[in-house]
Amino acid sequence: MRCRSLSLFYLAIGGLLVFADEPRVQFDTANETNPKEIVGARSRGGAVLRAQILLGRARFSPGVIDGHYGANTERAIRAYRAAQGLPDSGGVDRAMWEQLNANAPEVLIRYEITAGDAAGPFVEIPGDMMAKARLKQLGYTSAAEALGEKFHCTPDLLRRLNPDRDLGKAGETILAPNFQGLEPPPAISHVLVDESDRSVTARAEDGTVIAWYPASTGSKHDPLPIGDWKINGVSRNPVFHYNPDLFWDADASHAKAKVAPGPNNPVGLVWIDLSKDHYGIHGTPEPAAIGKAQSHGCIRLTNWDALHLAALVKPGMRAVLQQ
Repeated sequence: MRCRSLSLFYLAIGGLLVFADEPRVQFDTANETNPKEIVGARSRGGAVLRAQILLGRARFSPGVIDGHYGANTERAIRAYRAAQGLPDSGGVDRAMWEQLNANAPEVLIRYEITAGDAAGPFVEIPGDMMAKARLKQLGYTSAAEALGEKFHCTPDLLRRLNPDRDLGKAGETILAPNFQGLEPPPAISHVLVDESDRSVTARAEDGTVIAWYPASTGSKHDPLPIGDWKINGVSRNPVFHYNPDLFWDADASHAKAKVAPGPNNPVGLVWIDLSKDHYGIHGTPEPAAIGKAQSHGCIRLTNWDALHLAALVKPGMRAVLQQ
């Protein structure tokens, strides 16, 4: 694939925030089966974390789970409420909690870090594309990053949940978001990419939303190619074929290059090829930037969301890209 989709910049209204003094997320709060707290703008902590995990389990992804009420979480809530026939209150109220909590398991589980989790090999990822092309694999940079991807969350959330634990030590038991025992989704008929709310949805024949994902969907320089396209196929753990001629902001000294596979590859862990040349739906090495950073035209999801969608699509399936 010769994707045009590299991260450009963070939107001013949705930039990343780092809370260095964030308190530990309380295990009991997140696993409270009858939360009283209404989750909305500026909410943080256990109730938000519970809502994010339950939304993800319901296939309405909040993107990267961090315990903060942000733009992706708000859009996931709105999408879930619409799908469930709930009025658009903009948050998680009692009616939505009842829906989310029905037959819900514990949202935080204890997980023992395996030798494979801790072993790596871990690599330092350079920023320059030509330097990336010299690496044999674009793997994880640390065990914390690898565990974050496994549990759909930021490494910082894992550190806040486990302040006295070594995330790089095999045999260590940690608290982590629970994505075990998920029911297989129903079959889908088509994929809809909507620029207006920066989302990708997998839909049934009657339009029912089977899965919803936040996405980065193009930019002013490389707008989303609006139209009715087809899915050609899926490539997992892909090589990225870098062509500087396709990027308006490429370094003039760059040449064509192949960038090795791995989670920190520019297109992440999976490429869903579209019938529009050079365009696809794919993963990303920067999950926290999804929905907040613009792209060079392609549609970017978190690696776990892209892999989930890849398992649903088939060659020849419609992919509708709309404004």
